[in-house]
Amino acid sequence: MKQTRDSIEDIWGERTPYYHTQWPVRVDEQISEEPDHWVQSACVLCSTGCGMDIGVKNGKIVGVRGRAVDAVNRGRLGPKGLHGWVANESKDRLTKPLIRKNGKLEETTWEEAMNLIVERSKEIIEKHTSLGIGFYTSGQLFLEEYYTLGVLGKAGLGTPHMDGNTRLCTATSAAALKVSFGSDGQPGSYTDLDSAEAIFHVGHNIASQQTVLWMRILDRLAGENPPKLVVLDPRETFTAQQATVHLAPKLGTNIPVLNGLLYLIIQAGNIDTNFIQASTVGFEELKEIVSKWPPERVAEVSGVPVDKLRAAAEILGNTKTLVSTVLQGVYQSMQATAAAVQVNNIHLIRGLIGKPGCGIYQMNGQPTAQNTRECGADGDLPAFRNWGNKEHVQQLADLWNVDPDQIPHWSPPTHAMQIWRFAETGSIKMLWISGTNPAVSMPQLSRIRKILEKKDLFVIVQDAFMTETSIRADVVLPAAIWGEKTGCFTNVDRTVHISHKAIEPPGEAKSDLDIFLDYSRRMGFKDKDGNPLIKWNTPEETFEAWKECTRGRPCDYTGLSYAKLSQGSGIQWPCNEQFPDGTPHLYTNGKFNTDYDYCETFGHDLVTGAATTPKEYKAIDPKGKAFIKGVDYQPPHEVPDAEYPLWLTTGRLVYHFHTRTKTGRSKELQAAAPDGFVQISEEDAAKYGIAEGDMVEVTSRRGKVMEPAKIGDIEPGTLFIPFHYGYWDKSDRPRAANELTLTEWDPVSKQPHFKYSAVRIKKADGNFFYKAAHAVEEVLETVKEKLNS
Repeated sequence: MKQTRDSIEDIWGERTPYYHTQWPVRVDEQISEEPDHWVQSACVLCSTGCGMDIGVKNGKIVGVRGRAVDAVNRGRLGPKGLHGWVANESKDRLTKPLIRKNGKLEETTWEEAMNLIVERSKEIIEKHTSLGIGFYTSGQLFLEEYYTLGVLGKAGLGTPHMDGNTRLCTATSAAALKVSFGSDGQPGSYTDLDSAEAIFHVGHNIASQQTVLWMRILDRLAGENPPKLVVLDPRETFTAQQATVHLAPKLGTNIPVLNGLLYLIIQAGNIDTNFIQASTVGFEELKEIVSKWPPERVAEVSGVPVDKLRAAAEILGNTKTLVSTVLQGVYQSMQATAAAVQVNNIHLIRGLIGKPGCGIYQMNGQPTAQNTRECGADGDLPAFRNWGNKEHVQQLADLWNVDPDQIPHWSPPTHAMQIWRFAETGSIKMLWISGTNPAVSMPQLSRIRKILEKKDLFVIVQDAFMTETSIRADVVLPAAIWGEKTGCFTNVDRTVHISHKAIEPPGEAKSDLDIFLDYSRRMGFKDKDGNPLIKWNTPEETFEAWKECTRGRPCDYTGLSYAKLSQGSGIQWPCNEQFPDGTPHLYTNGKFNTDYDYCETFGHDLVTGAATTPKEYKAIDPKGKAFIKGVDYQPPHEVPDAEYPLWLTTGRLVYHFHTRTKTGRSKELQAAAPDGFVQISEEDAAKYGIAEGDMVEVTSRRGKVMEPAKIGDIEPGTLFIPFHYGYWDKSDRPRAANELTLTEWDPVSKQPHFKYSAVRIKKADGNFFYKAAHAVEEVLETVKEKLNS
């Protein structure tokens, strides 16, 4: 393997310090042999969205390199991007459709598989209406595939039951942006990191999860005028180790800490009064709420020392430019949307938005999650339209040439947690799962397995590999993945990339777009004139149709084309006649997307989730001003007690993505992080008589896992388990973190709470036998490697 750097040993690579505000180019490359040509693409293994080229030789992918011309990464790639491509060539790829017969999945033809799906669809619609059909998709398909799925679901079937696994990782991002600014869409740009005086990471271990963005920050720290870093995270992560101030709160106490910071900033008078008056509503209410959170009370509730809170507020209150990033430590915690909104509030009361150096990244958990939201594959209406606004529904009806009543808008779209509940209770009879593995990623896995195995639920799985989910399906459809199809996707800072097809998919695997188009044709979906509802057949035709859907909306793509995206760097939307080269910042004039006629939502109560009615919203129409919404603290609904005395939080590792269906098939990535573990403090390890590597039994009210102990870098009373590990490659013990997590979600974003649950632990029996078995496995692996070398 030829490589420009060892990204396993040195995750972020050699420093290339900034010169003034210029981030130097560094091209990272990893190839198994010299390609005969390169194909333009972008990485789909985190939400940074790095531009990359795919190296191809003799019809196979032989490597990747970063694109020097791309504004997102300037040639850099992280360890997952450099190594994950080998999954395409895995020998265990699905290559033929499978149908369950006599309890076993057997190979079949596409004709038989699709006929069965259509037959069952029509039976269910006849007996139960289309409300008997639900879709659970992903954050890893392409824009063209999401839009097609959104149209066939809304205007073809007319079902509101459509969501993605993005509900688990990015729903709060969208919700927080809607609450504050009236619509989805990140206000800033990654280029804000080039000049920001201060950076605030909130529940976001960026060093591990967005490694190339972290390289950008490390290069700022190594150059002239390094920024100050404030990190809010309960663990001593890579990111926290570089912080100017590290705030480590108890689990579930983000709101007290953020309210305390707002209290100190307001008390010191570090606010932009002119901006608040001209461009926001709600400041006085916020001021009253946070006045209850002086530093001493924050310390008492959260455990964050007063001096550290004051030091952080000093930085955030006096910096002239600020970038804030937010991720799962907020999104998957108690009061998720409310806490994410408080980060927006810091920027709003300081007037640090809509200009260079001032960005808010309500981060996404997956690479194409933004498109799930934009295209309506998460249940919302496409192009950030408001399902509560009849005019917005009519716009789509006109565009698709269907009756507006065909488009489900009589109630809120069904979120993922409710879709699974409907499947559990029997009202959803058919569940179509594409590009995700809920049997490992959803909370409370014993419940999810029971749902998937229900006799009255017809389960379709569309994936590239057999997973813990697909083994329970009635029909399995082999899907093409990145590198094997053409399409676009949009990253966190609204940059749209194109990924061209580099190789043919294996066997009979098809792109998700072709599968959805085939289903639509077989179902006979028509428009009002009797013509096919879906009038496109290729990715580029789909993109052109999507552009028309976005015209005049915040995410306006009308200035983009496949040809334009294939010329160099990705391009940020809105890209239209007004902004032909894209737009780095939204809200530059202090006007937001909150007008009654334009907003994506009429809003919710941050505590109860109760929706604001159109009439109520019209009465308070802010007419382009941003909302400043405060909220008081609510403790988590499950806390440690005498029976379950410890906190458990879950999360991700730098070397793996989601449930490892791709990264687990890279020899280097898998070797770097081969198994799950439970992280435990030195104090708790001593208390329970646990040594490094000992097998620990971790039990919650919902399940049990056995994990080897990893001691240190975590607060006493708290445990951490990575969520990546399931059973497709190792089934000698229960090890999936979500065996333990609880079924509960945020009242506004509906994102599940993975970041806290009460557990108990004990040193597991049979350590000797486990270690012996583990040693045998290692020996066998070594023998296999030698035989294959």
